[in-house]
Amino acid sequence: MFKKILYPTDFSDVAQKALDFIKELKNAGAEEVVILHVIDKRFFDAIAWYTTKDLPEMKRDLLKEVTSEIEPIEKELKDLGFKVKVRIETGDPFTEILRVEREENVSSMAIGSHGVSNIEEMFLGSVSEKVIRKAKKPVHVIKR
Repeated sequence: MFKKILYPTDFSDVAQKALDFIKELKNAGAEEVVILHVIDKRFFDAIAWYTTKDLPEMKRDLLKEVTSEIEPIEKELKDLGFKVKVRIETGDPFTEILRVEREENVSSMAIGSHGVSNIEEMFLGSVSEKVIRKAKKPVHVIKR
């Protein structure tokens, strides 16, 4: 039923809980995981206004950092027998998650209820809420 799972992650604690949930789906027939991290474009827009540092160099450094965060997740999932695909995108997180959902034709996705920002929304994080409302496939929302 849930053969190919999209796992958008911001490396937060609740994203780790979503990963733990995905591992359990292996026993339910899940075969493939698409790990997705979206580098928020607004971060670079804001940095460009307030820094004299080389923006392309900062982008390369951030990409290296994100890659180093993803590698152990990728290895762990492969060790459990999952086929794994890694995607690192830049843009609006909500838009990119839905784009990748379509492009990868996933069966479902597992997403944390709140992101790393720790800003309390009424019930859900803003990205999670938008994804739940607009996703075409089932969304497993993992609470804190």
